[in-house]
Amino acid sequence: MQYLDFEQPIAELEKKIDELNELSVGDEILTPEINRLRKKADQLRKSIFSNLTRWQRVQLARHPERPYTLDYIDLITEDFIELHGDRFHSDDKAMVGGLATIDGQSVMIMGHQKGKDTKSRQYRNFGMANPEGYRKAYRLMKMAEKFGIPVITLLDTPGAYPGLEAEERGQAEAIARNLKMMAVLEVPIITIVIGEGASGGAIGIGMGNELYMMENTWYSVISPENCSTILWRTWEYKEQAASALKLTAKDLLDMKIIDGVIEEPLGGAHRDYKKSAEAVKEQILKSLKKLKKMKADKLIEQRIEKYAAMGVWLEGKQKA
Repeated sequence: MQYLDFEQPIAELEKKIDELNELSVGDEILTPEINRLRKKADQLRKSIFSNLTRWQRVQLARHPERPYTLDYIDLITEDFIELHGDRFHSDDKAMVGGLATIDGQSVMIMGHQKGKDTKSRQYRNFGMANPEGYRKAYRLMKMAEKFGIPVITLLDTPGAYPGLEAEERGQAEAIARNLKMMAVLEVPIITIVIGEGASGGAIGIGMGNELYMMENTWYSVISPENCSTILWRTWEYKEQAASALKLTAKDLLDMKIIDGVIEEPLGGAHRDYKKSAEAVKEQILKSLKKLKKMKADKLIEQRIEKYAAMGVWLEGKQKA
């Protein structure tokens, strides 16, 4: 288990517990002390995780052991068939998707995929999709519409890939085309932020009828580091930037941008994959039950009104 900097007090206690467990094999003398330390560790964990800063939640969203899209697909779906390619250029490994069933309900499920080690991170391009990734997502969503199948999208990306070759192949156009298509897609779209939700790279598959965030995730037009670089010309103010951006699930719920927060196990989603997946599955099934009752025109109307209502503006009086 990898521990973040603010989890070090917990790490030290759990290290002591492990050492005592090794010493007490077949001996119950140390059991009272082990139980005392476990209780103390649980109390400390509750104390720390009930008062997380926005930057600490950003760190949790990036935890290298956190479950990714394929982990959730494996845990919540049956009969998943991955579909490949955009029929224009190639198959983007940073964007995965395909047909599956969830408790007998057919869905088209897709999302950004990161890697768990150096080799797989390079293979998945660190979860940063190229234009062909968004065009693959476009193809899959239109296929879902053709057969009347709901769409589930899982967001977890530090942003769309910003390389020169991505721009040459039309990165901005691919994302914009997806947004235009999703606005009028005739089937339900349910979107869940399972990790990082950065900029157009996230919303490029995230214009849902309902949008949810897991408890320790973030969703913003820019990352704290890049915001800090623009405002202060250094990454050193990333914590202040995270606070100013108001990018956590609670912040976005308060601003009525998202529809709800999916609770995570204490300590983060990486602490219990199964429990995290069950919470995601429960929300998907609940949303599907509601959205499937809506006709295509109502789904489109609801989606357009949802995004049109976001934001705040002031109207000034005209001077005579």
